[in-house]
Amino acid sequence: MTLVDVPAPEAGPGQLVVAAEAIGVGGVDAVIRRGTLSGYGFTEGLVPGSEVAGTVTQVGNDVDPAWVGRRVWAFTGTGGAYVEQALARVGDVVELPEELSAVDAVTLGSAAPVAHFALDHARFTPGQSVLVRGAAGSIGIATVELASRAGASAVAVTTSSPARGQRLRALGATHVLDRGGDGDGTAPESYDVIVDVVGGAGVPAFIDRLAPNGRMVVVGAVAGMPPEDFGMRLLRSFQQSRSFATFSLDTVPTATRDGVRAELFAGATRGELHAVVHDVLPLSAAAEAHRQMDAGTVFGRIVLVP
Repeated sequence: MTLVDVPAPEAGPGQLVVAAEAIGVGGVDAVIRRGTLSGYGFTEGLVPGSEVAGTVTQVGNDVDPAWVGRRVWAFTGTGGAYVEQALARVGDVVELPEELSAVDAVTLGSAAPVAHFALDHARFTPGQSVLVRGAAGSIGIATVELASRAGASAVAVTTSSPARGQRLRALGATHVLDRGGDGDGTAPESYDVIVDVVGGAGVPAFIDRLAPNGRMVVVGAVAGMPPEDFGMRLLRSFQQSRSFATFSLDTVPTATRDGVRAELFAGATRGELHAVVHDVLPLSAAAEAHRQMDAGTVFGRIVLVP
């Protein structure tokens, strides 16, 4: 990663420019940088990042000029956010409540909707048990809080240390497991819903932790792709009627997605959802943020500020 100067952006049709006050450093940014998703066409020279919060300074000639001066959260796509001035489509912008800081907005703006819709995708209902695999990141934390508030009978988490586990208990976790899914003798042996942020080689073992009719939803791959034959675990437990799915916000209609995002932002201003910020670093320290991501020391989200 290198720091470079680029020309100031100009808003084209359907676009606006946001003067960034805060930029979220997401797990997917690190996955893309490592080359894990190289098959999706990412190449050297990409500007990382997908979400910014700040003030609209310019709009395309077909965009309502009333956007200028508004504080917004904006999705920039699979790249383009690690900048002082970001381009976004007007359909990917949500106005921020006055009470919500830009730092909190980029901590929750992508993560909380993913958590919300992942639980919905898993058909979670009150009284069911939930396991969040990789719960120390912003998506995992939001999933813990939302499942707990929605009445889960148990919310187990996997994490790397007892200290992190204690922090997750304060956010609603009822059982703390190690990365392999062990370490708490009182935890359920199986779960109705597993939300997996990690992926990688451990996916098959966690499929085995599904209860009859249990549903596993993978929302991330910070540990890489699962083994090609991971589906054999489902077939070997055929009579358990377990199921596996992936989830991406790309499949949610824009109006539905943005409506839920606005509700979650409002909930954060009421203290119903917490933006857990690991650190705030200058934009010039983006590489250091990624080093911390790679080292596994981040709890919550790192935010960059220009």
